[in-house]
Amino acid sequence: MTQKIPWYKDAIFMELNTRAFKDSNGDGWGDLPGLTSKLDYIKGLGVDAIWLLPIMPSPLRDDGYDVSDFCDIFPAYGTMNDFKTLMQEAHLRGLRIIVEIIPNHTSDQHPWFQASRDPFHPEHAKYRDWYVWSDTDQKYKEARIIFTDSETSNWTFDELRGQYFWHRFYSTQPDLNYDNPEVQQAMLDVVKFWIDAGADGLRVDAPPYLFEREGTNCENLPETHAYLKRMRKFVDDYSPETLLLSEANQWPEDVIEYFGNSDEMHMNFHFPLMPRLYMALAKGDRTPIEQILARTPELPEGCQWGTFLRCHDELTLEMVTPEERQWMWETYAPDPKQRINLGIRRRLAPLVDNDQRKILLLHSMLLTMVGSPFLYYGDEIGMGDNVDLFDRNGLRTPMQWDATLNAGFSDAPAENLYAPVISDPVYGYQKVNVAVQENDPNSLLNKVRHLIAIRKQYPVFGRGDFVWKSFSFETKAVVAYQRMWEDTRMVVLNNLRDTPVKGWIPETAEKFINLLTGETILPGDYTLPAYGYLWLQPVGEQPNVPSGPNAPRPGYLGSDKQWR
Repeated sequence: MTQKIPWYKDAIFMELNTRAFKDSNGDGWGDLPGLTSKLDYIKGLGVDAIWLLPIMPSPLRDDGYDVSDFCDIFPAYGTMNDFKTLMQEAHLRGLRIIVEIIPNHTSDQHPWFQASRDPFHPEHAKYRDWYVWSDTDQKYKEARIIFTDSETSNWTFDELRGQYFWHRFYSTQPDLNYDNPEVQQAMLDVVKFWIDAGADGLRVDAPPYLFEREGTNCENLPETHAYLKRMRKFVDDYSPETLLLSEANQWPEDVIEYFGNSDEMHMNFHFPLMPRLYMALAKGDRTPIEQILARTPELPEGCQWGTFLRCHDELTLEMVTPEERQWMWETYAPDPKQRINLGIRRRLAPLVDNDQRKILLLHSMLLTMVGSPFLYYGDEIGMGDNVDLFDRNGLRTPMQWDATLNAGFSDAPAENLYAPVISDPVYGYQKVNVAVQENDPNSLLNKVRHLIAIRKQYPVFGRGDFVWKSFSFETKAVVAYQRMWEDTRMVVLNNLRDTPVKGWIPETAEKFINLLTGETILPGDYTLPAYGYLWLQPVGEQPNVPSGPNAPRPGYLGSDKQWR
């Protein structure tokens, strides 16, 4: 009996900020009805699943990651009925919806915290130990400070309670106390609530930090994994098709633990791969990609990596060396305003100098390397950013639909928009928008659509093993690999340099079909154009996949060596 392939193995995801996508009622904020009205656009792009950034009530001190109610909708976004309508319309189009949950912490405005901090609150006795309190700020000193730009300690003193509370992120986001069984159950109740509301998956924010233990860095603790396994068992028993996607921003050898033995998260993001795609591009050398894949373990059965070119937070540089971080800052963020925490707050197009060749080359690697790709809204049309806005909000500006008022995002007066639309000469909405690109066959939008459409025709890209290939002995400028699944094999070539690279197509087939153009390419000498890429399907090939005791093994890096 053939094992069923999980749906997320073949899926294309879009990361989407509801506030930024489409305003339906003219108040200047994107909302759920507005998003619903644009589902056809998302479907037409080739997306299978939409990951919604936080939609729950929040004071928005951290763009919704400071939740004040886990079981409702932020009023500006609509109502629970609006959410259910969104789910119905999405499912009619074959789209799935992934909801963000934030189990590690709450807003300091959450009723749980208000009751916990106030000895005179009528529910203080119930919530007293729902957060991590201490008489001293000297505990857990080995834990790193994540938001180094704004926080000097993981402890903040609360005058009302007369104790310090623990927080791994902003001081307005107190951490929940997972040593309390009631907290553990409360978060499972949150999971159940959103599954009952129709969500097809849950993106689990910041899971490495759930527990604290003295003498550790308070990350990746056994207790954390035990609880995540409990969450997974609940989901498997209650709603087996529901996806659990984790944000464990860790090294691959640590992230692998969040899959468990196929009994923890279904998917985890491969954060360290993202900056190395940019390193390789800027250096014209695939070595950074080789090195990070070399230390990436084989996945348990049924699990999958999530990969991206940009995430909503920033081009994070936590999982690089200090020297690499400095080099990335100097290369991609020369203006200090473009830097934040341990990362870079710039969109995809500005990162690569608005060079369509580079944007498409990065998409070629994203769509054909390991994992399921995540697109960030607006990157498909080459939107810009506004680093003058607070924090990371410059990457969360209104979607640019057309050249009309407010980029077609909202009918509200410009001063009422939650954030100004991009209007500079290069990335302004008058020039960069969906409407103008829809009608241009050479637009970035239509070229990205084409790449996605081809990817979706061949399950090998989401399911297959990964094998490094040689293209030229003279240079490492070409990222060359093959993908293999069942009887299907694809060869992919990506030129990282702004000059043509001469090499050869392996003589293992009578001919190759260029999946992107339909043209026939014969094996032998070949010149790959500047920032060019090829997706090749062998025709008339003799089986040549090594087998036996000397066959390549997962984790071994080199030409014609396998990694999965």
